[in-house]
Amino acid sequence: MKAVTFPVPWEYLKRIFEGKNVFVKPATLRVEEGMKVIFYASRENQGWHGEAEVERVEYYTSVEEIIKKYRDKLFLTPEELRRYERDRARWDSGRRKRPWMVLVLRNIEKYPRVVKPKKFIVVSGRYVDEKEYEEIRRSTS
Repeated sequence: MKAVTFPVPWEYLKRIFEGKNVFVKPATLRVEEGMKVIFYASRENQGWHGEAEVERVEYYTSVEEIIKKYRDKLFLTPEELRRYERDRARWDSGRRKRPWMVLVLRNIEKYPRVVKPKKFIVVSGRYVDEKEYEEIRRSTS
């Protein structure tokens, strides 16, 4: 796979384009170093707003460990990440709990224009193949 895409509320997503380079979410897809992450704004300003390259992937069971290591680089504040963890516990379906996936990003790029996806972006995210990625890139110019 060339890339992954995840929906993120615009109020948090814009922080990535303002210099926060550590993205955190429950591990739902297999992400590898060198892959692209294409950021989809959910709720308001819906669409793909930009991308970044994955420099490093790490997994954690505790948000406190993540906060301790990356506090000022996180795209969520410590309290927002703690709230995410509490909310996640309420959504728990009884299945095995997924670890937290931390993506350290580089080469963050905001697209000159928003691109509307042809396929729905589910909460867990989805893979983007080479063909779709090239279509996205063509649509940004």
